[in-house]
Amino acid sequence: MAEDLLGIGDVMNHSRCFRVAALLAAAISAASQPKPLSSFDPQVKPLLARMTLAEKIGQMTQPDQEHIKDLADIETYFVGSILSGGTSDPKEGNSLQAWTDLYDRLQRHTANTRLKIPILYGIDAVHGHNNVLGAVVFPQNIGMGCTRNPGLVEKMERVTAEEVRATGIQWAFAPCVTVPRDERCAAG
Repeated sequence: MAEDLLGIGDVMNHSRCFRVAALLAAAISAASQPKPLSSFDPQVKPLLARMTLAEKIGQMTQPDQEHIKDLADIETYFVGSILSGGTSDPKEGNSLQAWTDLYDRLQRHTANTRLKIPILYGIDAVHGHNNVLGAVVFPQNIGMGCTRNPGLVEKMERVTAEEVRATGIQWAFAPCVTVPRDERCAAG
């Protein structure tokens, strides 16, 4: 009772609330921090030790999906990564459904390999996920750079990331980061 009269109880409650909030904020911050790549070593090292040379070579191979004539080659050659360049669209068309079906069809073949390592799929999405009908198409990266608005560029890349992820694809070859060079200048 005396604490309430002196206001100490409020201070103690505020202090306790502050400590709980600080602990909660620290936990959320820790959870949102990406794990360092080395934290995956305990999972990766035993897997690498089990892999044959052919499987290791296959995991470092990245054919363009339009050049894969027989999907069984994913199993035969232990393909680790596939890309879709600018003209490498699903045969069924460019709908969201066609892209997700293509991705799923390719991934299903990894289930038939000894180690069942999923494919890392990359796509040329430098101007947005522009191969998919209805996706947002953005200007060239150099044009976006000319806006001198990093916030706008970040928003563009977030939209692109969401649209790429909606197709199942995990990796976009974007943004394009280049340094313009004036060929007339000897220093480049």
